[in-house]
Amino acid sequence: MTQNVSQSSSRVVANGKSLSDDIGQSASKMASAGNTAFVGTGAASLVRRQFLRHAGCGVLVGAAGLANMATWANWNDSFGISAAVAQDAVPSSTDQPPQIVPRPPWELLERDSAKHGAVFALDHKYCMVVSGTPEQMGAAHGRLLRWFVHRLVERVVYGLNAAEAVSGGSWLLDTLAEVERRTLPHIPERFMAECDAMSQAAGIAVRDGRYANFFPERFHCSGFAVRGRASVDGRILHARVLDYMRDIALQRYAAVQIFVPDGYIPWMSLGYGGFIGTVTAMNAEGVAVGEMGGRGEGAWDGVPMSLLLRDLMERAHTTDEAFEILRSTPRTCEYYYVISDHRGTICGVKATPEHIERLEPGAQHPELPTVPPDTVLMSAGDRAKELSRRLHEHYGKIDVPAMIEIMRRPVAMESNLHNAVFAPQSQEMWFANAGRTTPACDESYCHCCLPEMLDLHRRTMNTPMATPQ
Repeated sequence: MTQNVSQSSSRVVANGKSLSDDIGQSASKMASAGNTAFVGTGAASLVRRQFLRHAGCGVLVGAAGLANMATWANWNDSFGISAAVAQDAVPSSTDQPPQIVPRPPWELLERDSAKHGAVFALDHKYCMVVSGTPEQMGAAHGRLLRWFVHRLVERVVYGLNAAEAVSGGSWLLDTLAEVERRTLPHIPERFMAECDAMSQAAGIAVRDGRYANFFPERFHCSGFAVRGRASVDGRILHARVLDYMRDIALQRYAAVQIFVPDGYIPWMSLGYGGFIGTVTAMNAEGVAVGEMGGRGEGAWDGVPMSLLLRDLMERAHTTDEAFEILRSTPRTCEYYYVISDHRGTICGVKATPEHIERLEPGAQHPELPTVPPDTVLMSAGDRAKELSRRLHEHYGKIDVPAMIEIMRRPVAMESNLHNAVFAPQSQEMWFANAGRTTPACDESYCHCCLPEMLDLHRRTMNTPMATPQ
């Protein structure tokens, strides 16, 4: 499937000097691209005024895209186009169990000119690997996934900002400025250095790159892990269901992201171009984590959840170390986590800025339905009850296909953006992203093995680059 990007266009706005009179209409188009309706001239006027007030932000990306950038035309033909429609290429039926795609090798698509990263492809899915210092990794990220970075900012920062202005009269950019002010003193400097380098390399404003990563998460997710008597062979398996805003099409910019930071543990995330934090991840020590959002929005005096989980990935060798990082770090809002490791230690965590609670396998909790032995689950409402029922039904017979089946609706919501199954002992991940009109639980699953991808990255970086003719 192809798409003619020559008809797409973008517009760079620097310091407000080239803002045109139709900026309100442009903002409306951006939000419409995320399936948000704009009604009435008063709403457009509000959007117009607020964009003018914040015009110093640096970049306003038109809803049609960025393909008129001459340096990106060829690259988008081979990668960006297919990425924009990737999830339409392999439809699946909700009447049949999701497929697990066979395991051909990942193929090299693009190598960073500075030799600090590469992008690989498999079955219309993408994997970015970056390595080096924070600045080197960020710059490679911005160069390799430039299209994705721009589109993420357009949808998450500007599209939702305009939508909130219309629907509730609030201005998301003001909220994000407050988030930055209160979280920045707690964030490790290496993360901001990487984020800023990514923004500069991608050609967006530093502020926009930060805001895309500070975006207040409002997740309604599920997670569970099994071991010992619960699984077929005692294997540790860990599932993560991300239910979050599928309608703004973040799945079009999805990528497995593998970070190899100097002096820290390599790790992989099921993430999105332009996003340097994580909500779904596993590291090279065999520690895996997924989260579920709770309440407490506005409690921002700590490390943002996605960057806290990144710090955990880069420093934790075990579940116990991961829990200690969560316990000792200033936290924001209310979140729930499932953590597992290669040794078979699994746990659930409930964390607020003030308190943290650890749930061991099989432990019963008044806020959860019955939890089988050798399992941990985190979910809510009827989804949690169905998850408990399915875990009991499959108990003792749980393998990767069973984990995928257990995650299907109604455990996953209609907003299901991505799913992952981790095997911490072998550092493997099976993952699915949402389609254009289908939740991730109804899409096919691809396989990614962290040690294999790290080896592929090393070999790719050690291969001499072809001399331009």
